[in-house]
Amino acid sequence: MNSRNKRLPSGGRIDRARPVDFTFDGKKLCGFHGDTLASALLANDVALVGRSFKYHRPRGIFSAGPEEPNALVTLGTGGRREPNLPATTLELADGMAAESQNRWPSLGFDIQSVNGLFAPFLSAGFYYKTFMGPTRRAWMFYEHFIRRAAGLGRAGVDADPDQYEVRHAFCDVAVIGGGPAGLSAARAAATAGARVALIEQDFLFGGQLLSKRTDGGAAAWLATIEAELRGFENVTMMARTTAFGVYDGGVLGLVGQQGNVDPDRAGSPRQVFTMLRACSIVFAAGAIERPLVFPDNDRPGVMLASAARAYLNRFAVLPGKRVVVAITNDSAWRAAFDLAVAGAEVTVADLRPVPASYLLAEAARLGVSVRTGARIARIRGAHRVNAVTLAGPKTQADIACDLVCVSGGWSPTVHLTSHLGVRPIYRGDIDGFIPGALPASQFVAGSIAGQYATAEAVEAGHRAGVEAASFCGKSKPARAPAKLDLRDTVSTPFRDPGSAGRGKAFVDFQMDVTVADIALAHREGYESVEHLKRYTTLGMGTDQGKTSNFSALAAMAALCDATIPETGVTAFRPPYTPVAIGALAGRAVGHHFKPFRRTPMHDWHQANGAEMLEVGLWMRPWFYRNSGRDVNEAYVAEMRMVREAAGLMDISTLGKIDVQGPDAAIFLDRVYANGFAKLPVGRARYGVMLRDDGIVFDDGTTTRLSENSFFMTTSTAKAADVLSRLEFLLDTAWPELRVAVTSVSDEWAAMSIAGPKSRDLLSAALPGIDVSNEALPHMSLLESAWQGKSLRILRLSYSGERAYEVYVGASAGERLWTHLLAAGEPLGLKPYGVEALGALRVEKGHVAGPEIDGRTTLDDLGLGRMAGKRTGFVGDVLRRRPAFQAADRHRLVGLECVEEGQRLRGGAILFKLGEAIQGHGHGRITSVTYSPTLGKYIGLGLFAGDLAIEGTEVLAAYPMKKEQVRARIVSPVFLDPEGKRLRG
Repeated sequence: MNSRNKRLPSGGRIDRARPVDFTFDGKKLCGFHGDTLASALLANDVALVGRSFKYHRPRGIFSAGPEEPNALVTLGTGGRREPNLPATTLELADGMAAESQNRWPSLGFDIQSVNGLFAPFLSAGFYYKTFMGPTRRAWMFYEHFIRRAAGLGRAGVDADPDQYEVRHAFCDVAVIGGGPAGLSAARAAATAGARVALIEQDFLFGGQLLSKRTDGGAAAWLATIEAELRGFENVTMMARTTAFGVYDGGVLGLVGQQGNVDPDRAGSPRQVFTMLRACSIVFAAGAIERPLVFPDNDRPGVMLASAARAYLNRFAVLPGKRVVVAITNDSAWRAAFDLAVAGAEVTVADLRPVPASYLLAEAARLGVSVRTGARIARIRGAHRVNAVTLAGPKTQADIACDLVCVSGGWSPTVHLTSHLGVRPIYRGDIDGFIPGALPASQFVAGSIAGQYATAEAVEAGHRAGVEAASFCGKSKPARAPAKLDLRDTVSTPFRDPGSAGRGKAFVDFQMDVTVADIALAHREGYESVEHLKRYTTLGMGTDQGKTSNFSALAAMAALCDATIPETGVTAFRPPYTPVAIGALAGRAVGHHFKPFRRTPMHDWHQANGAEMLEVGLWMRPWFYRNSGRDVNEAYVAEMRMVREAAGLMDISTLGKIDVQGPDAAIFLDRVYANGFAKLPVGRARYGVMLRDDGIVFDDGTTTRLSENSFFMTTSTAKAADVLSRLEFLLDTAWPELRVAVTSVSDEWAAMSIAGPKSRDLLSAALPGIDVSNEALPHMSLLESAWQGKSLRILRLSYSGERAYEVYVGASAGERLWTHLLAAGEPLGLKPYGVEALGALRVEKGHVAGPEIDGRTTLDDLGLGRMAGKRTGFVGDVLRRRPAFQAADRHRLVGLECVEEGQRLRGGAILFKLGEAIQGHGHGRITSVTYSPTLGKYIGLGLFAGDLAIEGTEVLAAYPMKKEQVRARIVSPVFLDPEGKRLRG
């Protein structure tokens, strides 16, 4: 091993025959298959890997797992750029391009490290204290600069070229954690006959066994049990998979990594989000080692003792030649011994006055120097540690070193067990929290339950696996696994009181929260752990305080002169580790984000020049390019066509609901504000539904097909909501009614023929059907057949012209469409789109979505006469509230532009002439169109009823474009108020 390479010549679980090239901050480096990015960086003697959040202090690799607070990197370029990934969990891959974060202009020289000089102004609560004054609007000035400085990595802005998937899976027993306890539990449950899912976030199974020396029996035991598990057909081994959340009904949220870089994955997903439904769950998530708190404990070269042992034994990296191991418990002595065996010069500083005699004897045998009752008082070195000062009861000594290993005990990983509200409970014998009382379907085993000894964890895992399988009804005898006693008992840690020495002593490394910040929060009354968390930002980084939570609780407990249980613990919520939005979305991106629906005539529209528009879940023709150069020219031409001759429109998107049953008429009478019980067979009626609070819900027409059968149509946008509402009322309000409602939207293709020549067109296209005014008057139905398909013709209009809605089986939709166009060609028939339809209905004064916006009542829309004196329908009582009858309530009005060459805009605010243009005015414009019939811009709007006098001029202000246009209030029915056109 040379001075610039810390890789040992042999050992580890890496494949030296498979070198891997990667880059860090543009520098080419080399590792091996089986490395993580962190282990490869350490092997290449890269000590400085990032900068801290607030003070931009230099930071190095601190841990070897997902608890890593310091070594966050940005991976990939372009659309694959992903920030804030712990280098400790990234499996090294060929071509990996990683960048350090939160530094400028470079990692070695970061200008914002000057923040450390302003530490007194950046303490806990500095946002509240510093940036809320001196004036009320001071924040508006500060915000720009704060947001530029905030955050860690920067996400990419390019489209992500990778694919993600969402899957659903099922099992009897889910085992979370692939360490000795989890492996033992999975084996026991599988032997008992249960379907088992073994979930491990690492790319290797074994947990802490991977960090043990290979000559202690751990490797052989691991190989045997892993081979046994892979031989079970009822076991699914899910490596590279993180259980990030536990939810009701035994549902686990899992994210599986398929590789961080490999553009040639031939379409396989980068990440897979799996919703796993398990009958029972075994939590074997292990424990996280705690750091120690002392001045400058965040310097590169300070590392958890368990991490140093992992890099040494698993990755064959000797992270330091001269090592100080500062500890408060027995477990970290094993790391010191392993480092000494590997050739390092090791000094153990045990804060306890009298460590166990067998540890002292082993240290003497290996030449490990021991200082008892000693703690670190000072760290020397900027970008890496070069010396420490140890302070004991009577002496103080400076020791040169290039690595400091720390261990303040262990915290069971109780996060997942807390996601359903189970509060952790404190155990004094391990000085840590373990899961509280779990549901009957959940079990724990291993370090998460305080069972730190490997032999104890294996036995507990077996018991948990048997019990979990038994809960699922699987009870075949399960032979116990081979014993594995590594003599790795963990003593109760000696509580580290913290340090009062000079320099910042960090509790939360990622969020730069110090002991002084906690003391400040205590002085200012933020003693509750939840308040402490939010005031100091402790535990609010990407690591969620995995290494800092317990130290913070202990510090606050000491300040409050309280016990740990009295101080409490913060609530843990999903996700356990950050989850990429892409994984949650899966393939639901772009048009896959929600269902993408096409009408039966969709292909014809596209082939014939339609510009399509997404309307709700449907694609509809916006306008046809052969009608004009753009939408503004095309819709006017299409409007003229409908007014002067005839137009054909695809209305298949309307909601269509079949209502049947002996009580169908009674049901509709209650659902609609206007009555339907006396509607004759073969007749249609326009109806309006209200919500319970009296607000208009939706409008449409319903036709009576027979005594007990009705055909209801709804708006395109509210089709699903109306059906759901009808089902809800039948299930809850009136379960005694004998009524069935069924969506038939997809069964029928529908088209509207509107215009003065529409009857002539139907007669020519369907010569065998009498569509005369006597046979088919306005608001009536005719049922027939066409080419063997059922045919319905409804005469009704939303455009103000004579119009017919034609319904045919969906499979015959395009055939009938083209047939009608061919028959109508001599009459000037052409298709028109939704832009023209919207303009036509504005001319006629028909309300639609912009007016029925969830805030208007029947009276607001001028439809109060529909209900008359009827009672007993949904929304009747609350629509009569005094506030809804107020004189100044906004009512429907028509508006016409009175300034030549100007236009009205939807959303404009309406003011009285001469008053100040501020606030919400007296109303708003809801719908606007240019009327070729009137030769001006017109619109519908809602205006204060006590001011809505026809002939009054108002000012329409549109602040976004700084426009102010005069308009006149007129009747909302601009065209044919007598209805002669549609009834003729």
